[in-house]
Amino acid sequence: MELVCPAGTLQALKVAVDNGADCVYTGLRDQTNARNFAGLNFGPEDLVSGVRYAHSKGAKVFVAVNTYPQPDNWERWCAAIDQAAALGVDAVIVADLGLMAYAAREHPRLRIHLSVQGSATSYEAINFYVRRFNVARAVLPRVLTLSQVQRLIERCDAEVEVFGFGSLCVMAEGRCSLSSYVTGEGPNLHGACSPAKAVRWQQTPAGLESRLNGVLVDRYGDGEKAAYPTLCKGRYRVGGEPYYAIEAPSSLNTLELLPQLQRIGVAAIKIEGRQRGPAYVAAVTRVFRQAMDACERDPGHFRVAGEWRVPLDRCSEGQQVTLGPYDRPWR
Repeated sequence: MELVCPAGTLQALKVAVDNGADCVYTGLRDQTNARNFAGLNFGPEDLVSGVRYAHSKGAKVFVAVNTYPQPDNWERWCAAIDQAAALGVDAVIVADLGLMAYAAREHPRLRIHLSVQGSATSYEAINFYVRRFNVARAVLPRVLTLSQVQRLIERCDAEVEVFGFGSLCVMAEGRCSLSSYVTGEGPNLHGACSPAKAVRWQQTPAGLESRLNGVLVDRYGDGEKAAYPTLCKGRYRVGGEPYYAIEAPSSLNTLELLPQLQRIGVAAIKIEGRQRGPAYVAAVTRVFRQAMDACERDPGHFRVAGEWRVPLDRCSEGQQVTLGPYDRPWR
C-alpha cells in the first residue's frame, strides 16, 4: 500500500517526503481545489520546486483539481489541468466529469484519480469512470464499512485509495450544501466549507463565540479549546441542551485496521489535512510509515505500538479518535 500525505505548503511537502510519504497531494492557489484558503496551496514556482524535491527522493506528487467548474470559469479549471501536466506531476485528482474528459483528451498520458469529491461509493460508478475517462484510481468517501470496501474492490477495475487518518465529514463528500446555504459559497464550487471571510470570533460575557456569516456555530468557556467553525461540527441547542447535534469533532484513525486494509486489496492509505501545518504532517506521516512498514513485514502479528498512539492523539481533532464508518457491526 502507498502512503499518500497532505501538502498544503512547500514546507509540508518536504517534511512529508522526508518522513516517509510515498506520495503527496497538493492544490493550486485558487478555487480549483477543495482547500482554498489564504496562505495555503501552491503557485507555479512552489509546485516546480515541490515536484523536483519529491521526485529526487522517489516520491510522487498528485495535484487536486477537485472542485466543479461552471460555464463562466471553465477555462481556469482547464488551465489548472494543463499546468499540472506541464510541470510533470504524477496524477491529477478530479471530481468533475467534463474536466476528466478534458484531461483524458488533451493529456492522455496524465494519470487521473477520481476525487473523494466525486462521491463514488459503488464499483459500478467507479468502473464507469474507468471506461469513459481511463481513471486509474478512486478515492473512496468516508462512509463505507470495511466489508463494503472489500466488496467494492473485488469488482472494481481501478485502484482504490481510502482515508486512514484525519478529520471526518458527516456528509458524503461532494454532496454537502450546508456552507453554501449559510454563506452562499460551498466547497464544491469555491473550495472551502467555511470561507475565512465569513468567519467571525467574538468574546462575549457568555464565552468566546464563533460565527459563520452571523450564524452562531459554537461558544467556548474559559480554558476550552476552540476549533475552526464548521457547521456540521458546531454545538446547537436541541431540546434545551447544547451539544454536537450533527457530528462531534473527532479524527479517523485506522492504524489497527492496516492488516485488513492490506488483505482486501486497498492500494493506498490517505492522510487528511492539507489545511494543517508541517508539524502535523511530519508527526502523522512518521507514525503511519512505521506502522505500514511493520504491517508489510508481518501482517499476521501486527500490533499498534503504544508510542504510535500519543502523537496521533495529539494531532486528532477534538483530541478524539474513531474508526468511523469502517466499524459498524450493526450494518
